[in-house]
Amino acid sequence: MATYKEIFGTNIEVLASDPANPVEGQVWYNSTSNVVKGFALTTAGAWATGGNLNTTRKGNSGGGTKDDAITMGGNTGSVTAAAETYNGTSWTSVSSMNTAKYGGGGGGASSTSAIAFGGDAVPLTVNTETWNGASWTEVNNLNAAREGLGGTGIQTLALAIGGQPTTAAVESWNGTCWSEVNDLNTARFPVGASGDTNTNALAFGGNVAPRAQTESWNGTCWTEVADLNIGRQAPGGAGPNNTDALAFGGNAPSVPGVTGSTEIWNGSSWTTDTSMSTARDFFGSDGLSTAAWAAGGGPSSNATEEWTGAGSPTTVTFTDS
Repeated sequence: MATYKEIFGTNIEVLASDPANPVEGQVWYNSTSNVVKGFALTTAGAWATGGNLNTTRKGNSGGGTKDDAITMGGNTGSVTAAAETYNGTSWTSVSSMNTAKYGGGGGGASSTSAIAFGGDAVPLTVNTETWNGASWTEVNNLNAAREGLGGTGIQTLALAIGGQPTTAAVESWNGTCWSEVNDLNTARFPVGASGDTNTNALAFGGNVAPRAQTESWNGTCWTEVADLNIGRQAPGGAGPNNTDALAFGGNAPSVPGVTGSTEIWNGSSWTTDTSMSTARDFFGSDGLSTAAWAAGGGPSSNATEEWTGAGSPTTVTFTDS
């Protein structure tokens, strides 16, 4: 049998820790954990454990990438305004919102640029706030108070979709004010959503049976497209537009109960992929279909998970099986 050196012309590296910036195909022996590892493309998506939230909560919203995120609001046993930022390893408590609320919409490009809107502040609220990395600023309100709404976009371009009281209403944010735009075809809450702007988005799930309805937004109107494989309400969502999205978690009566089921949207259909480690609903999430995050959620969780999609490079451990 040929040895590794005979095949590749070099011995396997011996390192005390995994390299900070491995390249595809690199193999090494970790002398601390006593295992052989390599850096390769994944054949299926996978969820990995991230750092726990400082405050266990559900009904929180969020924005940003899996290495640069923010989550805000929620219910900790009482309604909270607390916000935390994530650096890909751990969460840090930062300045709280001006208004405590749960079940609101949110979006953002990073841990230093985000928006939070609507939610239940006991009672329902139209409150909208933006985050600049240091403080929250109250800006122009939504036209209609609601909670359990889908939120997409960034600080200057966002959508508020559906919500409770059960509504099909959608509002578009241009960085200054909210404008009512065309309604969803199906009124619902709590709805999952994805998209990085107010002109291109996807809405999915909700409380209307079979809870699998998916609608695509092109900046002018909503079009019904293929349903989720597992109907659910209060799922997480990630993805940049209406042809590239991820739906995960939620409350799925067919399961029954909370689920970790993950599905990928390619613009025409949903495909089931690897489930989350912690089944949950009503949690903060954002990111891309290939690199997403989820934090908090019901029944009661402070857990964070990070998603790496198939075809992405990742460190793997070799075994004799």
